[in-house]
Amino acid sequence: MLRDNKELWWAIIASILITAFYALIMSVTGKIPAAGELFGHSLGILGFVLMILTETLYSLRKRSRSTRWGRMSDWLQFHIFTGLVGPYMVFLHTSWKFNGLAGAVTLMTFVVVLSGFIGRYIYTRIPRTADGIEMDTPMGDAQAAAIANARRLMALWHTVHIPLGMALFTAAFVHIGGALYYATFLK
Repeated sequence: MLRDNKELWWAIIASILITAFYALIMSVTGKIPAAGELFGHSLGILGFVLMILTETLYSLRKRSRSTRWGRMSDWLQFHIFTGLVGPYMVFLHTSWKFNGLAGAVTLMTFVVVLSGFIGRYIYTRIPRTADGIEMDTPMGDAQAAAIANARRLMALWHTVHIPLGMALFTAAFVHIGGALYYATFLK
């Protein structure tokens, strides 16, 4: 499960295409797209929507064991794909300016994505079924100890990654509210 890395390859391909379009906009306009202009706003909005989908859909699927909305491994791959492409689009939305609350949100986004890579690594160390359910098969004392250690690390990782994500989204909503208020409602 997750050993073929196809979600990473799709994220790389999507990021390359987004980068090419960003470079095209830069060459046509002769400047870095501003966060407050149409293209910059579009990047920020689409990236943030992908980040919201990253957070909500996978979490909902994970908690609803009775409803079959597809395999957990497919949802985890979707979570990883949108968790990479969305933040990349938000990063491009910054127009390479990292001050104030927007800069803090960008830094928090980077930390959450890095934390996601660590969690993905730990996750692949725990044997699972195709549906993502942990297997409890005995594999010898040494392997059992390694799996128990990976489970403890995964639990610790969850206690860090989830609050970081919540703090990120709280700060992002404050940023969005401020941007709407100062850039739209005051004009």
